[in-house]
Amino acid sequence: MRKNSFLRTIVVAGSVLALSVGGAAAEAKKSFKVAWSIYVGWMPWGYAADSGIVKKWADKYGISIEVKQFNDYVESINQYTAGGYDAVTITNMDALSIPAAGGVDTTAMIVGDFSNGNDAVILKNKTKLTDIKGQNVNLVEFSVSHYLLARALDSAKMSEKDVKVVNTSDSDMAAAYKTPDVTAVVTWNPIVLEILGSPDAHKVFDSSQIPGEIMDLMVANTGVLKDNPAFGKALVGIWYETLTKMLADTAEGKAAREAMAKASGSDLAGFEAQLKTTKLFATPKEAAAFTESKDVATTMDHVREFLFAKSLLGKDAKSAGAIGIELADKKVLGDAKNVKFRFDPSFMLLAAEGKL
Repeated sequence: MRKNSFLRTIVVAGSVLALSVGGAAAEAKKSFKVAWSIYVGWMPWGYAADSGIVKKWADKYGISIEVKQFNDYVESINQYTAGGYDAVTITNMDALSIPAAGGVDTTAMIVGDFSNGNDAVILKNKTKLTDIKGQNVNLVEFSVSHYLLARALDSAKMSEKDVKVVNTSDSDMAAAYKTPDVTAVVTWNPIVLEILGSPDAHKVFDSSQIPGEIMDLMVANTGVLKDNPAFGKALVGIWYETLTKMLADTAEGKAAREAMAKASGSDLAGFEAQLKTTKLFATPKEAAAFTESKDVATTMDHVREFLFAKSLLGKDAKSAGAIGIELADKKVLGDAKNVKFRFDPSFMLLAAEGKL
């Protein structure tokens, strides 16, 4: 799952950083490694590898690209942060709090989608968000579920002081909800759909109410990308060819979605239900326009404030601006002398202009 707990990440951070000297080596090279994990918005990467699309684009640029699936999302990020991989699928929040906070200069070069209802606050036998006050709330601590709760509470003029967070593994969430003691949960699909199958479950807030804030990205080591633009071009070529095939209303498109559904442990109906609550940017033009919008700065300001409040920007962070975030227009949020996370639409723009 893309939104696993940060807890393990924090525990292993020391060993990861000991292995990492700025992440993957920045130099001209011919062989690249990409890590991805199971999530509706990232399934195209596995399909692209299996169907030959990855090889097609790698061959075009005279390089080789290994696309590896990780069953553990956090482990994929740790491997990228340690320099074992050149690129990884990740959320915007995790990109800032793990590789960037760990000193690895990281560039978001494909903004694939944002959660548009995949993440939700669910109450048992209560129908209003304000009913959450005073309740224990089960969620994966320090994940985007935790962030969603913070944003939900803020929208209702409440804070985390009004509830008690109970750290609960995503694998235990659906079963926990069925127990009498659990009355409020925050989680993601497909768990949301499973829990909402209970007649006493009521969704009182979801990610469609904070559109664009939970982004699903393909990020790459900034140095590797700078020294090897062919790698970036190949990645966007792979991504948009696969999306075009996947979203087509054809027998081939259906077959692609069925293959992705099966690989994710779902069926076509379940996979398409998750797609409905995922705002996929179907074209590079659409994705680049979103990346260039002022909304990204607003979102990342919310994200960095949340992470700083949870001490997730590194032990030496003195403020929410400790890590510089470079936006599409090259303006920097935070410390311009410590830029470690960047939004770069240039590769998506090349794809939009047909210049790959």
